[in-house]
Amino acid sequence: MSTSVTAHKLNPQQKLILIDLFTALFCALFGAVYELFSHGVYAYGMIYAFVFPLVLGVLPLLLITMLRAPYPNRFARSAYHAGIAALTVGSLVSGALAIYGTTNPLTLVYWIAGGALSALGAAAYLVPLTKGRRKAAA
Repeated sequence: MSTSVTAHKLNPQQKLILIDLFTALFCALFGAVYELFSHGVYAYGMIYAFVFPLVLGVLPLLLITMLRAPYPNRFARSAYHAGIAALTVGSLVSGALAIYGTTNPLTLVYWIAGGALSALGAAAYLVPLTKGRRKAAA
């Protein structure tokens, strides 16, 4: 006698959506706990760190899924999500420094690197799509 267990495997796109959702949830919880122990000092960088993985990570992937657009290649995904990670960490570091009562000009590196990597990943995804459409129209 045997039992058949059909486990539903997630495709890579669903896995990436879940990773971004859990990252956003972790950042929201981390910010809440951190500010709970910050003696009433609040920082927008810490409060809104969850927005980067949620808005820049989950929403575009859901849009790609709903529109049935091609899934980004590995380079585009890696560069884009490295940018999201840099923006998220930069937000957390800026928030922690603000709660501590100081600033550091080196946190600007997170914003520049995150923006550049996200833009590179988005371009690596969008440029081949537009080239493919131009060829199809010609």
